[in-house]
Formats: sequence, structure tokens, C-alpha cells
Amino acid sequence: MADFNINNQRVININPKSVFRGFGLAVILLVIVIFLFASITSVKSGHVGVLTIFGRVTGEVLPEGIHLVNPFKRNHEMSIRTQEIKESASVPSSEGLVINLDTSLIFHLDGRKAADVYQKIGPNYIEVLVEPNLRAAVREATAAHTANALYTGEREMVAKQIQGQLASLLGKRGFNVESILLRDIQLPATLKASIEAKQQAEQEALAMSFRLQKEKQEAERKRIEAQGIRDFQQIVAQGISSQLLEWKGIEATENLAKSANSKIVVIGNSKGLPLILGQ
Repeated sequence: MADFNINNQRVININPKSVFRGFGLAVILLVIVIFLFASITSVKSGHVGVLTIFGRVTGEVLPEGIHLVNPFKRNHEMSIRTQEIKESASVPSSEGLVINLDTSLIFHLDGRKAADVYQKIGPNYIEVLVEPNLRAAVREATAAHTANALYTGEREMVAKQIQGQLASLLGKRGFNVESILLRDIQLPATLKASIEAKQQAEQEALAMSFRLQKEKQEAERKRIEAQGIRDFQQIVAQGISSQLLEWKGIEATENLAKSANSKIVVIGNSKGLPLILGQ
């Protein structure tokens, strides 16, 4: 670029090469800035990032935080937090009765297998994999037990059976099963009434057995008490003689003669002289 005067006027000569060079540097700088920003990605707390490039899963899994990656790679976040799936279904018992069962599955995605889950199952893994397996496991478990058992004492056993089956199936695909909760079991009204009546009868029988046991214990206590009183009376009777009774009578007479209210006391029997005691 140069300048010169023509007829006392200043003329600026601009070099086109310099302009294009400056514009090119600006464009390159802008592209670098865009690529730099495109290379920065972040993963939210409680998630992992699965990287893909042109639609292909790279197998890389990013932990939560900020990362610098290839700008052509895309980050797909997947939650590794504990999740709950609620399932309400009508399932058969071993005798063919239909039971309404409310179930909750507590599970979470294994972050180390997130790339494999994203590639082979997809981000909608709950609808594709988890829910169908939960329904199948619940039906299989309830079909092996009677309705009475499910309603009374085997709920925990059924829950463990469902959890074991799901842990085996889902564990291979990248999910950790934490627990299975059987929230509610609803039986047909007639069956429920008969089960409750049976339970009430069993409770009444147990109460009657307890009362009978208590009465037996009380009778045994009274028998032991009566035996003790009888033994005591026998021991006392063996130690009492006519001489002892006579001596006790004399002692009682002396005490009576010493009383302020007595004047003369005369006692005697056919074997001895009468005693005259006065104050």
C-alpha cells in the first residue's frame, strides 16, 4: 500500500494481495476458534458421555465434567443414576387365579458398559429391554406360587426370585439390579375373604391354645401350693403333743392373770390340782 499527491490531492494505493492475506488470516483464526469451541464438551453430574463420529460409536465413555475431544465427535449423555420402573399387571397364580400385582424395579446403568448399551440397545433401553424383561420375570415368579402364598408369607421369596432372574438377564446387558419391591397384591374378592377368614380362625385357635396352656399352668401352680400346705400341716401335727398343749395352756393362763382386767383365774383338769391365780 502506498500514497502520492496528484494535483495537490492525496491518493492512497491499496495492494489487493495484502487485503486478501488479511482476510484469509481472519477466516483461519475464526475457523480455529470455532473448532476450539466445538472440541469442548461437558457431561452433567450423574451421567456419562458416549462418543460417536459420523454415526459410529467409538467405544469411548466420558465421565462427568468438561472434556476436550475431537470436534467431529458427538457426545451422547446417558444417566447412571438409580432409576425406578413401576409396573402394574394382572398375572396368574399356580392355580390359575388372576392377581393384580404392583411392582417396582430399582436399577441403574453400568457406566463402563454405556457405549455398548447405546450401540446395541439405544437410549430408549427402558422400553426396549428393561420393561419387557420385568413383565416376563413377574409372570414367571407368580406362576410358581399359589395366590394364598403370595398374599400371606411368600412375598419376600417371590421378590427375591424376580430380582435374581432380572439380575442375570439385565446384568449381561450392562445394568445393575438393586432391588425388587412388591408394593401391592390384590386378589379376587371371594378368595381374599376366604383367606382372611382362615387367618382369623387360625388366630382364634392360637389364642384358645394359649388360654388352655395358661389354665394348665395355673392348675399346676395350685396343686403345688396345696401339696406344700399339706406337707406343712403334717410336719406341724407330728411335732404337737399333749404335754406341749398343756404347757401352752399354762402360759396363756399366766398371761391372762397378769392382765389388768383379770382378778382370779381358776383352772384345772381331771389329772391335776386346780391353779388359783390372782392379781
